Amino acid sequence: MLTSPAPLAACRPVTEAAPSFEALYRAHVAEVGRVLRYLGVASADLPDVCQEVFVVAHRKLGDLEGEGGARAWLRKIAVFVAQNHRRTRRRQREDVDDDLGEQPMPGTPASERLEQRQRLQRLLATLTDDQRAVFVLYEIERMTMPEVARALSIPVQTAYSRHHAARQRVVDAVRAEEGER
Repeated sequence: MLTSPAPLAACRPVTEAAPSFEALYRAHVAEVGRVLRYLGVASADLPDVCQEVFVVAHRKLGDLEGEGGARAWLRKIAVFVAQNHRRTRRRQREDVDDDLGEQPMPGTPASERLEQRQRLQRLLATLTDDQRAVFVLYEIERMTMPEVARALSIPVQTAYSRHHAARQRVVDAVRAEEGER
């Protein structure tokens, strides 16, 4: 005989969580996909890895505290899923490919954007996984450093240190790239 309703609350039916999960998915799937690309997930693997992020999120939905934390919470999951994916696949990070399936005409704004995305991916590929995660969350996703540290479960000073090292590597890579021209 149960003496407390608490165990019953932990066994809530899936249908009760589905609407809030569906809203979470719809609101954040595009952002999660973008973060995964910046974290080095290849385009071909993106749908599967993105799905894995949301499988983990669904499994841990009870850990989410308030809607305001959903963005950082999903990015934390995305960082760890992306790192695990790369480790298990033992792949080199790939340059971003053309999402349209064909190369845009040279000299067009679409062509320039593609070149910029490819250059960013090359620069990000020079970073270690830890540096890349901090750099992407801080510089691209515009999270504060304390938010980055919480998302990655590291001390704030460690986040700052990784960011500093990442920035230096990016600057060095830009200088090397410009020296080749």
